[in-house]
Amino acid sequence: EGLGPIWLNGLRCRGTEERLALCRHRGWRPHVCAHEEDASAVCSASLPGRPTVRLVGAAGRCAGRLEVFHAGHWGTVCDDLWGLPDAEVVCRQLGCGAALDAPQAAFFGEGTGPIWLDDVRCQGNELSLLGCPASPWGVTNCQHREDAAVVCAGIRDAGAWGSCPCRGDA
Repeated sequence: EGLGPIWLNGLRCRGTEERLALCRHRGWRPHVCAHEEDASAVCSASLPGRPTVRLVGAAGRCAGRLEVFHAGHWGTVCDDLWGLPDAEVVCRQLGCGAALDAPQAAFFGEGTGPIWLDDVRCQGNELSLLGCPASPWGVTNCQHREDAAVVCAGIRDAGAWGSCPCRGDA
């Protein structure tokens, strides 16, 4: 729970806004709310201009089915050619330490929506998934039963990313 005045209430975001000020809300002013109603958010780490990635379907944020946010929609990555170097890049992008595994065949469940990437071929030293060779966005011969996944050690590399700007009370 936070302390002090509650400055925003009734936030209505579409999910495409770059900052809270662009969401609909009831105005920047003290509101009569209890701190037990405080909201928070956890964002996926990404580099400016790079696609946002997240891992879903497992406990914690450092393991799960890989999803990429592109063209306003979350989608998955096909497991064709998927391996530990690819997982290493995702773990680095998320600040989750070393890659431990690169499960295939929808290990953490099948996703929905578009399959954004196929034939990803990272060397393992890229800063983000966008730096890896792959088929063009949305061009795939896969189905969701082939969704790629990642398991990271889960250790946040504070030296590379600093403190997470997207974690905490809003």
